[in-house]
Amino acid sequence: MGQRTTELDAAAAFAQAHEIAWPRDPAAAPAPGETPWGVHHDDPPPFDRLRGPVHARGPQSGLVWQHGREVAAWGEPARADLTFSVAKTYLALLAGVAQQQGLLPDEDEPVVARLPGIGFDSEHNRAVTWTHLLTQTSEWEGTCFGIPDTVDRWRKVAQDPRPPGGPKGGARPLQAPGSYWEYNDVRINQLALALLHQFRRPLPEVFLEHVLEPLGGGVGFSWQGYDDSWVDLPGVGRVQSVPGGSHWGAGVSISARDQARIAQLLLDGGSAGGRQLVARDWIARMFSPCAIAPFYGRLLWLNRNGRAFPGMSTRAAFMVGAGGHYVGIDPELDAVVVLRWLDPAHAGAAIEKIATAIARS
Repeated sequence: MGQRTTELDAAAAFAQAHEIAWPRDPAAAPAPGETPWGVHHDDPPPFDRLRGPVHARGPQSGLVWQHGREVAAWGEPARADLTFSVAKTYLALLAGVAQQQGLLPDEDEPVVARLPGIGFDSEHNRAVTWTHLLTQTSEWEGTCFGIPDTVDRWRKVAQDPRPPGGPKGGARPLQAPGSYWEYNDVRINQLALALLHQFRRPLPEVFLEHVLEPLGGGVGFSWQGYDDSWVDLPGVGRVQSVPGGSHWGAGVSISARDQARIAQLLLDGGSAGGRQLVARDWIARMFSPCAIAPFYGRLLWLNRNGRAFPGMSTRAAFMVGAGGHYVGIDPELDAVVVLRWLDPAHAGAAIEKIATAIARS
């Protein structure tokens, strides 16, 4: 235990020494050695701007749980901070809640079958299923709250092992739904809109009620939408649709401890406190590799080759967000790892140091 504690302390110190070089204040100009805050500035005008609220962030922080208890924590693990695309996995959990409630009985059913009139009616989009959206293979075509899907075509992210095929935002020809994998935030926002129409309730309320609060979490949690992402639901009224990240601002603010609670829920097969919050087989499918992108599950990054997240087992999976956010779940180590505001260039080394330490238990 003593050596493990020493190694975990050293891993935490390493992570803290490699905080991401974004300003802590999103409105601040980058100081020497810093890079601009966010990822929106990589998009072509007029899409290179924030469309929803953001806020100042905390320091590099993290924690490690093993066998269901906290074994290390550093920084400000109780601080609710933006978490960017880690929120994508929360949409997959919400889809599991929808299935458990009978709102999504067949994930291979075309979305338009139950939700006509919200962007799935064209000849191309009529073939898009819930599974396609959850595995990022939908090839959905259109504009969601003023942002066209073309902005994120040819998107390249660090965990994608394939070489870039063209310039981001380039005119990549569409493929048939289900036949091409692409990381695309506009399509994720379209999934969130579809889930809103299925639940007919704001997604943040559903997530709090059916996931976070049963886990004993939710303090400081918020999930905000863009300034113009309001929709009128017949019989319900005006409701804000939320994005699956903070690419253009808004998104989820949450503490590292709540992130760990959610990761532990995945590790425990969707069960918590004697309740099955999400069906066990749904969680298993989230961890199952996509046929055409075996490095990806259902809005989860996988470690099937052992190289994506060094030191973690080949059964491990990660939620990943811009800004250096990593939430790992490793069934073989029976462990959860949360890293926030970490320089992605040093993420692999930090994860490997943590994995080496907890493997000693």
